[in-house]
Amino acid sequence: MTTGVTVRVTASGLGCETWPRCNEDSFVPVPGVAPALHQGVEFGNRLLTFVLTAVAVALLLAIYRAGRRRELKTLAWAMPAGILAQAVIGGITVLTGLVWWTVALHLLPSMILAWLAAVLLVRIGERDDAPARRVVPRPLTWLTWLSAVLLAGVLVLGTMVTGAGPHAGDARVEAADRLQWPIQWLVHFHAELTVGYLCLVVGLVLGLLALRAEGPAIRRGVVLIVMIVAQAILGVTQYQLGVPELLVVLHVTLAGAITAMTGAIWAAGVLRERVPA
Repeated sequence: MTTGVTVRVTASGLGCETWPRCNEDSFVPVPGVAPALHQGVEFGNRLLTFVLTAVAVALLLAIYRAGRRRELKTLAWAMPAGILAQAVIGGITVLTGLVWWTVALHLLPSMILAWLAAVLLVRIGERDDAPARRVVPRPLTWLTWLSAVLLAGVLVLGTMVTGAGPHAGDARVEAADRLQWPIQWLVHFHAELTVGYLCLVVGLVLGLLALRAEGPAIRRGVVLIVMIVAQAILGVTQYQLGVPELLVVLHVTLAGAITAMTGAIWAAGVLRERVPA
């Protein structure tokens, strides 16, 4: 997602003007067809898809070869499937000329993959033959789900803010293809949802502390609170400074990390004995 947002803020979204080819006559950039920077950034982002797919397939094969449990196989299948789906969505985004809602749809599946990857990372370190134990009471588990729902709202509003903001992804994107809503209203709504999400996470951590919950959920919750506060400060700063490119990249990257950490906290609700190091 970091390279994806870099494509956007460098106005390289149509550096490769079609898909799956880079241009009408070639799968790779052709000098002079578009600025070299724009072609390089967009084509590099496309190449990363192959790297990620190779890693995801290697992980999937390793899990099958080790005879791991079905839950891990399901999560592992989601990785290459999600990456390939993202490639197709990215192609649709280019073919439609970077219409704002297609760009939004291109980001959100990456956040889902970040969540699932975090859950897989937690689960893969557990013994397959160990019984699952609930270490977070069900009421607090529901609070975890509610915080995830609010996070989804924060992310959706974030894509809408971007859709109405100055970074269209390419200079050729027309105003009619941008979100025609007042950005001030969207920014404030986005910020209010973020505050609500932070309050839910704080409440979750306080509940876990009061119940002296075992496992890593408390530690991860504290880290998540710090990340959300940092993200809020970063968001306010970038808005006040006129949305500079570097801060946008950091903001989106941190959003992915926050999503992954939320997934890791959810996964900590039910644990198995860890595989010996």
